[in-house]
Amino acid sequence: MKATNKQLAELLTVMLRARTFEEKAAEAFTSGLIPGFIHVGIGQEAVAAGVCARLRPTDSICITHRGHVQAVAKGMDLKLLMAELFGKKTGLCKGRSGSIHIADKNVSVIGSTGIVGAGLPVATGAALSYQIQGTDQVAVCFFGDGAVNQGTFHESLNMASLWKLPVVYCCENNRWAQFTPQKLESRVTTVSGRAAAYNIPGITVDGCDVIAVYEAAGEAVERARKKEGPTLLEFSLNRWYGHYVGDPQKYRDEEDVKKSRQSDPIAMFKDKLVQQDILTSDEIEKIEGQVSADIDEAVKFAQDSPLPEVEEGLECFY
Repeated sequence: MKATNKQLAELLTVMLRARTFEEKAAEAFTSGLIPGFIHVGIGQEAVAAGVCARLRPTDSICITHRGHVQAVAKGMDLKLLMAELFGKKTGLCKGRSGSIHIADKNVSVIGSTGIVGAGLPVATGAALSYQIQGTDQVAVCFFGDGAVNQGTFHESLNMASLWKLPVVYCCENNRWAQFTPQKLESRVTTVSGRAAAYNIPGITVDGCDVIAVYEAAGEAVERARKKEGPTLLEFSLNRWYGHYVGDPQKYRDEEDVKKSRQSDPIAMFKDKLVQQDILTSDEIEKIEGQVSADIDEAVKFAQDSPLPEVEEGLECFY
């Protein structure tokens, strides 16, 4: 089923919300307001928006250390999410998870992890639980191209295929595994091609085209919901920034960085919406203004929130 005009406008809103959130988070981190490290997925918003738009509130997702985009797309409260990054007690996890380990049961975000490939068996386990319980819920796992050479990738896909589990595996292939280019880590040129080993569908999609993502994800989610088994989706896209905020990227050619930013999923989508008379430039500016105001409010909430007390570290809250 193709997206309606209202759904297309919502896709743009989600993409703008995700990018603005990360831009503000990166700015706050650089200013010393956010402790630890943060990793941003700026330029990869189309995947999160397109996939999560196909999910129900009770469908779960597992995300990575670069997971703010998916968290926003799944519906996490912007204020609580930003407060979590700031390490404040008003955060989703009371300031304990920070950027890398965010989770929110209210919107079925099982959690994120900094361990490469760790989310794959977790999502597979969630799908198994749905099958055992007899629900029509679907689990989705987001991961990078670096995870496909981990044992967890093969074990998870093999098990999901054998038992026809309701899970969708979404590989965001941005061609870099931390500091290593994909060509130096595998002779296999496409991630989706590996699906044949498990006798499941494997599809490569333009990860900068939110409509293509939306349609491919819709088919995969529907297949899982009908108890027809898993699908491996490979989203081909570009990494705009380094592995983490502040990464000087000395290992990467400057021309490659410039080229990566030529395919902006948001700019291309805005142009398409205007050309097809779905939204006007003024309407898009209004959406952008509201999104900017919402994110500014989230930052202020995080700054004004108190830090947790030391004694709270041993309290159970989840």
